[in-house]
Amino acid sequence: MPARTASISRDTRETQIQVSINLDGSGRSELDTGVPFFDHMLDQVARHGLIDLSIKAVGDLHIDAHHTVEDVGITLGQALDKALGDKRGVRRYGHAYVPLDEALARVVVDLSGRPGLTYNVEFPRSMIGTFDVDLLSEFFHGLVNHARITLHIDSLRGVNAHHVAETCFKAFGRALRAAVEMDPRAADAMPSTKGSL
Repeated sequence: MPARTASISRDTRETQIQVSINLDGSGRSELDTGVPFFDHMLDQVARHGLIDLSIKAVGDLHIDAHHTVEDVGITLGQALDKALGDKRGVRRYGHAYVPLDEALARVVVDLSGRPGLTYNVEFPRSMIGTFDVDLLSEFFHGLVNHARITLHIDSLRGVNAHHVAETCFKAFGRALRAAVEMDPRAADAMPSTKGSL
């Protein structure tokens, strides 16, 4: 099986980003976005998705973290799309429920080739430390639009904002791991009746 890896760079007036991904990794990560809480969330995706992930971002953080977080989502989405190739032999669908103390999230993913995000996450407060929770939906929008995946994220309960965010990212990692996994029964088959994804 060819290596399912990709490296993507994005260079704009607002951000300079390099992303490398290995879908068949062991969960290693090297993350430096300049936004520590965001790095912590991305680490959950790598660890629970068993994806090796390297992200280096330099952004206009003197304004705020918006451009950095959104553009990391865009670049990671492009890398995921490239690493998946034509998607032959993958399971395609994945889902996960993840608890963290009082918080519980459900994430469902389809490597559909059609970008779509349903994001039902309510936070008990607007900031986690200095991190604006509104940026998490911006990250996922950027990711699904460029990875061309369908993603449903539902926070089912939670009173601690950090726990709510972390369950969503852990569940995303777990669901993505299931979806990108090679299906030994599918051989080289395309997981679609259309013949392409």
